[in-house]
Amino acid sequence: MNASVAIQTLPEVYDNDETVRIVDEVIAYIKSTGYKYYVGPFETTVEGDYDELMDIVKECQHIAIRAGAPAVMAYIKVSFRPNGDLLTIDRKVTKHHLDEK
Repeated sequence: MNASVAIQTLPEVYDNDETVRIVDEVIAYIKSTGYKYYVGPFETTVEGDYDELMDIVKECQHIAIRAGAPAVMAYIKVSFRPNGDLLTIDRKVTKHHLDEK
């Protein structure tokens, strides 16, 4: 693992239920990739190989369009460390969720 990507997919629809439905399809795709991921209220973070994550980012847009969005915007954050210690999802957030059940 040499990268972490946060993906916020924003389908251009004007109904909250439709937005949630389309975003849920994008998240289902991310889950299906087998990579470690974390769903937050605004974005989903995925860890893995940089090149493969870039393919996932691209496919998320296609998923939203196929799900019915006429257009889609995305906000992407990338952490890439080809030869170093990448801050993982667990290192960033686990301590904040220890009491959740």
